[in-house]
Amino acid sequence: MNKLPSSFRDPDGFLFMEEGRLFRQINPGAFDDYTLLNKSRLYEYLTSKNLLVSHREHDDRSDSDKIIIEPEKLEFISYPYEWSYTQLRDAALLTLHLQRRALEHGMSLKDATAYNIQFRNGKPILIDTLSFEKYEEGKPWVAYKQFCQHFLAPLALASYRDIRLTELLRTNIDGVPLDLASGLLPSKSKLNLGIATHIHLHAKTQQKYAGKGSEGSEASGKKAIKKIGLLGLIDNLNSTIRKLKWKPNDTEWSDYYEITNYDDASFDRKKELVSSYIQKCSPSMLWDLGANDGTFSRLASEKGVPTIAFDIDPIAVEKNYLRIKEQKEKNLLPLRMDLTNPSPSLGWAHNERDSLRDRGQVDCCMALALIHHLCISNNVPLGMVAKYFAALGKHLIIEFVPKGDSQVDILLATREDVFPHYHIDGFEEAFSKYFDVVEKSHIEGTKRTLYLLKSKN
Repeated sequence: MNKLPSSFRDPDGFLFMEEGRLFRQINPGAFDDYTLLNKSRLYEYLTSKNLLVSHREHDDRSDSDKIIIEPEKLEFISYPYEWSYTQLRDAALLTLHLQRRALEHGMSLKDATAYNIQFRNGKPILIDTLSFEKYEEGKPWVAYKQFCQHFLAPLALASYRDIRLTELLRTNIDGVPLDLASGLLPSKSKLNLGIATHIHLHAKTQQKYAGKGSEGSEASGKKAIKKIGLLGLIDNLNSTIRKLKWKPNDTEWSDYYEITNYDDASFDRKKELVSSYIQKCSPSMLWDLGANDGTFSRLASEKGVPTIAFDIDPIAVEKNYLRIKEQKEKNLLPLRMDLTNPSPSLGWAHNERDSLRDRGQVDCCMALALIHHLCISNNVPLGMVAKYFAALGKHLIIEFVPKGDSQVDILLATREDVFPHYHIDGFEEAFSKYFDVVEKSHIEGTKRTLYLLKSKN
C-alpha cells in the first residue's frame, strides 16, 4: 500500500495508490458521517452539480475496520499559492456554498482548507469526501478560523495591498495568520464591516484568549450558535468576499502579444508550427511553461489535451482564467509559477505538497519566448535550463530567441552582455546533452527558431 503523505493528518482515513489507481480508506470513526453523506443525499446533490469528486465504493465491506472507496483521480494537483486572484476567490465561494448545502442536509464542513479544492474543466471542485460531519444543533462552525486564514485573509491582502501577498500561503501552509493579516491591512479596511469582524476583531480575540484553554475558547466565539446564525455567518462571509476587488496595474509582460515584434504572418506561422509539433507528440498532458495569456496553450487544450498554462505574471494568469470562465473552456488550467523559483516540496518531511518537478514528467512541455528571460534576465546557464526541462517533460517544444531580436535587445539595453555562449550553436550544444532534435524550423519573418526535442532520459 503506497500511502500518500498529503493525507496523513486526517484521523478518519487516508489516500493510497495501488497499481496506478487512487483509493481512500475510511476508518471506523468516520463511518457514521460517511453513511449520512449518502443517506442525506448530499453526496448525490454535490456530485450531480460537479461540486464534489465522485467515488466508487468497493463491494467488499466484510472488514469492519475500514471502508475502501475509489475517488475520481484528477489529472493534476495545484496549490492555492499558484492560483490567480479569481481562482482563489472562486474556491472560497465554493467552500461557502458547500457549507450552506451541507447544513441544509443536516451536515457541516469540518475542514475549510484551500488544499481540499482543485480545478477541473475550468471550475473549482471539492476533492475530500471526508470533509463532512453530522451537524449538531448549537455547535459553531469548527472550520471558521481555517476559512478566514486560507481564503479571506489572502484575498483581503491582495485587494487592499498587493497580489504578491497571496504568496504568504506558500510560507504558511496552514493559512495566513490573522494577526499578520490584520497588521498588514491598511486602516481603511476596518471600515469594511466584514473585514473588521472576520479579520481584525477575530485576530484580537485570538490574541486575547490565547493559551486560556476552554474558557478562552468559549470567549473567542465558540459558544452555542443556532443554525440560522451559522447561515447568517456564511452569508456575511460570502458578501464580504464578493465585495473585495483586485484592480491590477499592467505589468511588463501582461500585454506581451500586443508589443511583440511578430507581424501577423510570422505569428500565424509560429502557431502553425507549434500546432504541428503538438500533433506529432500526441501528448496525454502538456505543460506550457511561459504561457502568458494562454494563446499557444489553447493549441493543445482545444485539441482535447489537458494543458497546464504556467506564467510568472499574475495579471496574465488572471486574464487567462477569466477567459476560461467566460468561454466555458475545458482542458486548460492557468497557474502562477516562477520557473527560477518554482513551487518546492512543502510540509512535514517535505512531503505534504509536491514540488513542480515531482508533479512531472509529462509527455510534452512548451517553452515559447522564454529562454532569453531565464538565461539573460536571470543568469541561468543554457545547460542548467536544458537539464531542468528534461526532468519536466519527455518532449519539449522550445523557441530560441537570439541576440538581435528586439526582445533580447530590451533585456541587454540596461546590463552588460556577459553571455558569450548565448547563441544558436551554444543552445544546440547545451541541449544536445539531454535531448535529441526531432524537428527544427526557422520562424519566417523573425530571427527565431522553433525546435521539437525528445528527452534522452
